[in-house]
Order: sequence, then structure tokens, then C-alpha cells
Amino acid sequence: MAYLIDTNIILRLAQLEHPMRDHALTALTLLTTKNEEYYLTSQNLIEYWRTCTRPVERNGLGMTVSDSDAALADIEGIFTVLPDIPAIYVQWRRLVVVYGVMGVNVHDARLVATMLVYNLTHILTFNTKDFNRYTEIIAVNPTNIS
Repeated sequence: MAYLIDTNIILRLAQLEHPMRDHALTALTLLTTKNEEYYLTSQNLIEYWRTCTRPVERNGLGMTVSDSDAALADIEGIFTVLPDIPAIYVQWRRLVVVYGVMGVNVHDARLVATMLVYNLTHILTFNTKDFNRYTEIIAVNPTNIS
């Protein structure tokens, strides 16, 4: 099976003291050991940048642009980033109407659209409830990877 990695996974990896970091790292290590494929999208990288550069007092990491750029380059060197293609918008447009997606949830719908276009069946995320509405995919919490 092939996984999309949700942004919260790569954010936890960046936070060395975060209590969920070990779960994220262990899950990715297990997927690698099992020869499972996993990917990111440009959407993940954009969301990652947003959180890295947002002030700590606003639930961000408070990183500088320079540090965020270096962290993003590291991630791009480790993960395969799926290209944006026009079919993703078409699929996203269908999903937001079919599932009645509103507000901030449109970003998760875009991740699901990318998954469908690239035939990815699973998303690795700490926020499985955010993806439960989508019957086409399976959301997996890192603690459930074995």
C-alpha cells in the first residue's frame, strides 16, 4: 500500500521534544522497513512552512525564514514530493461538493484529492477524524503501524 504523509507527521519530526515525535519516527521507520511507499505533496510543504514561520505564541514553531528554508530543503531531500497536476483540482472540486466540505477543511480535501489522483490508499496522520468522511481512503494513526 502507498501512504500520503500528513503535515502533522513532518511537523512532529521537526519538534525534537514533542511527545508524539517518537510515534511519527517509529511509524515512518516501520513503513520503510516494510518497503511501503510514502509521499508528500506541495500542500504539505506549504502547510509546514506556515507552521514553521508562525510565532510560537500563535501555535507555530517561531523559526526564521532561513531556518525554515533549510528545514524544508531537508524534507525535500528525504521524501518524494508528488507533483501538482490539473487533475488534482478537478478531484478536489468534486470532493468538496460531494462531501459538503467547508472552511479550513478544504485543505484536507486537497490532500485527499491528491491521494485519489495518485492512487494512494492510506494517509498517515495524527488527526484521523479529519479524514473519516472520505470513504475512498483510510486514515491511519502512526501508533497503529506495526
